[in-house]
Amino acid sequence: MRKFFGYILLPLVTLLLAYVVGVWVGIDRGRRSIHTQLRELMGEMNQPSNKLTQTLSLIENSYVDSLSLDPIIEHVMPHIIEKLDPHSAYIPASEMQEMNEPLEGEFDGIGVVFNMATDTVIVLNVIPKGPSDKAGVRAGDRIIRINDSIVAGRKVPQGDVVKQLRGKRGTRVRLGIERQGIGDLVDITVTRDAIPLHSIEASFMMTPKIGYIRLSQFARTSYAELKKALGELRSEGMEQLIFDLRGNTGGYLDQAIDIANEFLPKGALIVYTEDRNRNQVKEFSDGKGGSTDLDVAVLIDEASASSSEILAGALQDNDRGVVVGRRSFGKGLVQRQVPFADGSALRITVARYFTPTGRSIQKPYTNGEGEEYESDIYKRYLNNEFFSADSIHFADSLRFVTPKGKVVYGGGGIMPDVFVPLDTMDVTKYYVEVSGRNILYRYTIEYADRHRAELDKITTLDELRAFLDGDKTLLADFVRYAERHGVKPVQREIAISRKIMEAQLRAYISRNTALESNGFYDNIHKIDKTVQRAISLLDEMREKPLSSQ
Repeated sequence: MRKFFGYILLPLVTLLLAYVVGVWVGIDRGRRSIHTQLRELMGEMNQPSNKLTQTLSLIENSYVDSLSLDPIIEHVMPHIIEKLDPHSAYIPASEMQEMNEPLEGEFDGIGVVFNMATDTVIVLNVIPKGPSDKAGVRAGDRIIRINDSIVAGRKVPQGDVVKQLRGKRGTRVRLGIERQGIGDLVDITVTRDAIPLHSIEASFMMTPKIGYIRLSQFARTSYAELKKALGELRSEGMEQLIFDLRGNTGGYLDQAIDIANEFLPKGALIVYTEDRNRNQVKEFSDGKGGSTDLDVAVLIDEASASSSEILAGALQDNDRGVVVGRRSFGKGLVQRQVPFADGSALRITVARYFTPTGRSIQKPYTNGEGEEYESDIYKRYLNNEFFSADSIHFADSLRFVTPKGKVVYGGGGIMPDVFVPLDTMDVTKYYVEVSGRNILYRYTIEYADRHRAELDKITTLDELRAFLDGDKTLLADFVRYAERHGVKPVQREIAISRKIMEAQLRAYISRNTALESNGFYDNIHKIDKTVQRAISLLDEMREKPLSSQ
């Protein structure tokens, strides 16, 4: 702040000194007197208009040295915006692509899914018909060299590897590949191309009647992806749906509205916004949704935010399905993105979101207190809110009632209809050791290497389940592996954590198959109490139709 005032005062001090010197020696008589210039400038400073604009104008036009205002503006902008609400933001041009890319539905790259768990780029999967697939890259390959840079065993940050692999479509990248059974590096040149980004992370049948869809974000293609997934699951016999929005931090509002419309009858209020002048904009369903007959269980947690909360709130307030999990984040502020000529942008809050019953989604905040706001989730944890619904208290003034008489509460976030606490019963010191030191994950990479031929043949969940069920020594083999890597077995703790370790071993191995996330979640759901509760609730709905609840 002192530097900022320095920028304001320095031109004035310079002009005053110049004035004194000018009067003393009688120079510069052919121009307007510095006294006149100073009087004009002081008059400008006293005008009841934008002080910041005037200050920048002074620096640009009157400062003693020539300089660019760009670095000053880039430095000042974030400090101004941080005094507003927690969700208004200034985005420099250098960060715009990174901010927008996940929501745009594609990026330019080589088309591989990789991990660096062992300080080596390990290819977990190759996108079918993508650039790497066409060039001959295989799952299980290790990328040792990218162009002329060695990236194995150098502790290269994963973000730097991503930057080296991505690039403008049509450009080429040379890879040095280490492949099992081949002594020398395999040289492969990949021509970068557009790689689709999918917001539907998983979609499969959990039971003969219940389908599961996990939406990771609300991107530009989310609604189209959902329609496709719903159609495929219906063809497999789906009559009920578990819609997983846990960890989904939001995205495009129009996608949330379109998806809500898919499940709601005609004329249902989906969401409305209200600006500083109390002007409201309301969004209603048009009755053209193709899934109004599906029983739906929506899963949320403390990381579900913005569009996730709009969707969950719309279904909850319209008595459509059941919301299961833990209280959502509470992000209910509407941002408008204003682009600048240099490629940067300002995202400024212009309104608030409200659910159909009139609940404000936004949790309380104080302008300019970003750190306090960001620590709210940790405070919930300390307050035992992750483990007990009784720890969450709502004022009577925040009580709302749905058309069918269900009581819901405002005050920030969406409180689920059915609370499922965070489950830590299976967590032991042994599990924390093997998981925290990444031993469990590294074992699954080595396991996939040993069984690559069998895993590459798996194309369905039934085949995957049969393969994993056939390995009766998986956990015992892992325990021996962990011991070789410094974690001694503690049989009592292994027995307690057995289910969680077996599920994670199976899930991470499954990610090394063509089924990727479908295989992962099919296995991890065995220990997912929220999913299991949703299944039981949908079973109850089947016995008691939704229309009669």
